[in-house]
Amino acid sequence: MTVGMEEQGSKFITTEPLQAGTEEREQKVWDAIRSAFADRSCIGYWRYPIFSQVGEVRKEPDILIADREFGLVVIEVMPVTIEQIDTINDENWQLQNFHTPAAHPNENAAHQLRALIAYADREPAIWRKVTGRTIVALPLITQEQWQQKGFDQLPNSSNIIFQDQLGNAGLLERIQQISPLVPGENLEDKDWELLLSVIGGTPVLRKPNRAKVSTTGKSRANIIDALRQSLYDIDLQQEHIGKEIPPGPQRIRGIAGSGKTVLLCQKAAHMHLKHPDWDIALVFFNRSLYDLMIGLLDRWIRRFSGGELHYDPETNQKLRVFHAWGAKEQPGLYGTICNRHGKRRGTPNDTNERQPNLGLIDLSKRLLEEIEIEPMFDAILIDEGQDLVSEEDLKYQDKQAIYWMAYQALRPVSEDKPQERRLIWVYDEAQSLDNLVVPKAKEVFGEELSNLLSKQPQYPGGIKRSEVMRHCYRTPGPIITAAHAIGMGLLRPEGMVSGITNKKDWNKIGYEVKGDFRQVGKSITIQRPPEYSPNPIPELWGEPVLEFNTYSSRREEFNALAENIMHNIVYDGLNPSRDILVLVLGANSEAMELEMEVARFLMDGEIDIYVPTALSINDLHPKYPDRNPNKFWHDGGVTVSRITRAKGHEADMVYIVGCDRIARNEDDVSFRNQLFVALTRARGWASLTGVGNYPMYEEIRKVMASGDTFTFTYKRQPKRDIGDGEEI
Repeated sequence: MTVGMEEQGSKFITTEPLQAGTEEREQKVWDAIRSAFADRSCIGYWRYPIFSQVGEVRKEPDILIADREFGLVVIEVMPVTIEQIDTINDENWQLQNFHTPAAHPNENAAHQLRALIAYADREPAIWRKVTGRTIVALPLITQEQWQQKGFDQLPNSSNIIFQDQLGNAGLLERIQQISPLVPGENLEDKDWELLLSVIGGTPVLRKPNRAKVSTTGKSRANIIDALRQSLYDIDLQQEHIGKEIPPGPQRIRGIAGSGKTVLLCQKAAHMHLKHPDWDIALVFFNRSLYDLMIGLLDRWIRRFSGGELHYDPETNQKLRVFHAWGAKEQPGLYGTICNRHGKRRGTPNDTNERQPNLGLIDLSKRLLEEIEIEPMFDAILIDEGQDLVSEEDLKYQDKQAIYWMAYQALRPVSEDKPQERRLIWVYDEAQSLDNLVVPKAKEVFGEELSNLLSKQPQYPGGIKRSEVMRHCYRTPGPIITAAHAIGMGLLRPEGMVSGITNKKDWNKIGYEVKGDFRQVGKSITIQRPPEYSPNPIPELWGEPVLEFNTYSSRREEFNALAENIMHNIVYDGLNPSRDILVLVLGANSEAMELEMEVARFLMDGEIDIYVPTALSINDLHPKYPDRNPNKFWHDGGVTVSRITRAKGHEADMVYIVGCDRIARNEDDVSFRNQLFVALTRARGWASLTGVGNYPMYEEIRKVMASGDTFTFTYKRQPKRDIGDGEEI
C-alpha cells in the first residue's frame, strides 16, 4: 500500500480517544510511535479490536503496528514507575500502589499477536510469512532504573522499550533489535497488501465457495468465484469509520455500495466488546434486513474475539438489533422506548399516514409531545437514515421526530457535556424513495443544536464528527455512474431534476467537475475516476455489464426476462436465489400488480420464484399468519420484489422490469430514485427493460454511451439539491 501525503495522518487510527489526565503516559507512547513511523509503509492502531480474556475482562492490544519491514508489532503499555514494581516472576508482575495488583504484559501481548498471526495464516499466500513481535513499553522508567533493580537479568526482559528510547531513531532501532516472537519472511508487494487486508478484516466479508457448476468458457459464475477468493485493498477511511468509537454524535454519508451497513455493524460489535456494560441499539427500517444485520454482527464479534464469542440476539440484551418501529413479536426502537415509559406502542392503525416510515414518524412525534423520554441507551446506530426523515408537517418542533426520540433516549457521554450523545447515523440521500429531505445536522437536531457536528470537526484523537464515503465497492463503475446520471437526470433535455450543484460535494462522492454551477446555461462535465469504483467485473467480463432493451409489449419483455434467467442458471452457473434478483418499478399499486405478473409468468415458464415474506417458493400471495416479514430470499427461487423491500440487498445479476413506469413520470424525483436504488443492487450485471417508446429512453441510451464522463448544460436549480450544504 502506498500511502499518499494526504493520507499520512490517517494511517494512525485512535479507536477511542485517550482520557486526558488518566492516560497521558499512554498518550506519550502512542505519540512517539506515530512520530517514529510517520514516513514508513505501515498502519497503526491505538487499541486495535482483537480482544483476549484477561482475568474477568477482555482486553485488546494497546498498540498494534503493521509495518512492511517489521511485520506485526503488538505493544503493551505499562504506565508504572520503578517504585510501583514489586517483583517480576516469569510472566507475573507484582505491583503496588497501582490500579491492579498484578499484570502479565508479555502474556497478554503474545496472546493477541498469535490471534492476529492465526488470521494471517488462513491466507495461503502469506502462511507463515508474517513476522511478529511483542513489546512492553515503560514510559515512566529509564533503562538505568531498570538495571539498578536487576530486572535486566530476568529471562523475559529483552523486549522492553524504556522512557529514554522513545525518540524517533532510538525507537525504530530498538524495535529492530527485539527478536521476533513469530519468525517470518520479507513480504513482497502483493503479500504486504494482503496482510493489510487481513488486518482490516476484509476476509470477514468473503463469501463461501458455491457448489461447483459445470460451465465451459467464460461464464458469470466463473468470474464471480474468482472474485470471491480475492480481497480488496485496505481502505483507510473505512478502517477509521468501522473501528472508531466517537465520544458523541457522528454522521456518515456514503454512496450506494460503499459499505455503510457493514461498517455500522463492525462499529457496533467493537463497541459491545469494548464496553460490554453499554446498552447499544442498531436500528434500521427495512424488516428484510434482520438476518443480514444479525449475521454481520455475529461475524464481527467472532472476528474481534478470536472466535471465542458469537452473537445471539435471543440472549444478548446489551447489543440489540431493532427495526425502527418493531412488531408484536419483535420489539423495535420505538416500541422499546414506549414500553420503558409505560406507553402503548402505536400501530399502523393509529396513524393516517399511508407510508409506513411516515406513520412511524407521526407516532414518534406524538410520543415526544406526550412524555419526557428518559435516557436508556449508551449508543444508537441508525442505518438507511434517509428513510427516517419527513417534510415539515411531521417534525417535532424543528427536529426530525425519530432522530430526536433516539437522541433523547441516549445517555450523555459525560456529565460535563450533556449535549454529546452517541447518535450515529448513516445515509445515502440518493436512495430516498418517499421524500426530498436530507438528514443533515440541522434537520436532525434543530436550529439550537445544529452546530453539534460543525463546532469542532474532530473529536480528540482525530475521530471525525462527519464522514463522506466515495468508494463504491459493490456496484461496477459503469452501473454506478449510470445510476447517478439517470437518477439525477443529468442528461435530461429539460435539465436535472435532482442532484448536486457544487464541485466540493461532487468530489466528496467521487466525481471530478469541470465548469461552474453558479452560471446557469453553461456546460458542466463530471467524471468518475476508476479508482473510486474498484469492482473489476467490467474488465474481467470484457462486454457491457449494463444493458437496456425496450419491447413493444409486456409479454415480449417477460419472454426475454425468462430466457435470460434460464440462461443464467443453465449456462452461467448462477444460483436462482441470492445470485439473481428481479426488481419491478412503479407506484405502490401498479408495482404490486407488476410483481405478481412477473412472478406468475416465470412460474409458467418453469422457473421457481420467491415473493418476499412468503414461507416457500412459488407462493404468490403470502398471507398472515403464514408469512415472514423478515424474509427476502429462499433457496431455489429467484426473488421477485418491489424496490422498497430490496433496499440493503444485492445480487450478482439484477433484472429491472417496467422502466416505462418511470419514463411516464420522468420528472418525479422519487420515481428516478427507484431506478437508482434498483441499479445499485447489482454486484456484477444489470439489465434494464421497459415497453413502449418514451423520450426518457433516449436519455438512458445517452447515459450508457457516456461511460464515466457526462457533459450537460446546467439549466436551473434542481427540484432537490442533495449537496451537503454544511461546512464540516
